[in-house]
Amino acid sequence: MSKVFFITGAGRGLGVDIARQALDAGHQVVATGRRPENVVKALGGEQDNLLVTDLDLTDPDTAEAAVRAAVERFGRIDVLVNNAANFFAGYFEVVSQQQLRQQIETNVFGPMNVTRTVLPVMREQRAGHIMTISSLAGLVGQEFCAAYTTSKFAVEGWMEALRLDVAPFGIRTTTVEPGFFRTELLVDASTTWPERTVDDYAESTAAQIEGWKSMNGRQAGDPAKLAAALLKIAEQDEPPVRFVAGADAITAVEAKAEELLAQVEASRVLGWDLAHDDAA
Repeated sequence: MSKVFFITGAGRGLGVDIARQALDAGHQVVATGRRPENVVKALGGEQDNLLVTDLDLTDPDTAEAAVRAAVERFGRIDVLVNNAANFFAGYFEVVSQQQLRQQIETNVFGPMNVTRTVLPVMREQRAGHIMTISSLAGLVGQEFCAAYTTSKFAVEGWMEALRLDVAPFGIRTTTVEPGFFRTELLVDASTTWPERTVDDYAESTAAQIEGWKSMNGRQAGDPAKLAAALLKIAEQDEPPVRFVAGADAITAVEAKAEELLAQVEASRVLGWDLAHDDAA
């Protein structure tokens, strides 16, 4: 059955693949981005089933305008794909306070702004699916990624709580945790390198930047295959709460789960009885 997809960050990377495949499958697509002309170009021009709108994640007014235009054009929104994000790289001490705030503003408050605007539409429909692209970094901390990991861990917690809020209205949620995919996250338009210098981190910072830049375009994951998987999930009546995407992510999450269980066991003796009052 045809659905209406509302996709953020549809001008490049994974967003383009999701939008293209949704259109090819006969769905209606609301493709958003800060530069609508680039979105239209990336998707091959104007199409009957395509609405391209301006959207700045950090500006709730543009989110409201985009959602209003989507409903006016297609009458509903069935699947929201919170895809747009950026990456502020660096060790915690060399990421400035302003950079950290910008990271949270885009990666956390950004999808929250859009979702807050879409939810009234889905509640009225008593149906909908919110799909938010998190990251392996939302489950497993990574070196040189303090700001990005912080933002994605926040997304994980928000989505885990949100699903409980909206389930009574027939709205489902899926948090997507990709490993390393060729999604253009590492291009200059999406990545910001550290602006501060700390001598103790200087050598490792230079090595990390070189390593991350050399990885761009060579990641193992195919974004077109990820997009196809997400379209399949969008068709499911009971989509998964989490979707761990990529062999590297699955391996890392399995290791994290084993580590957590081991830590629970190590905490059991001291942690189990802390709620009891021995004096009583």
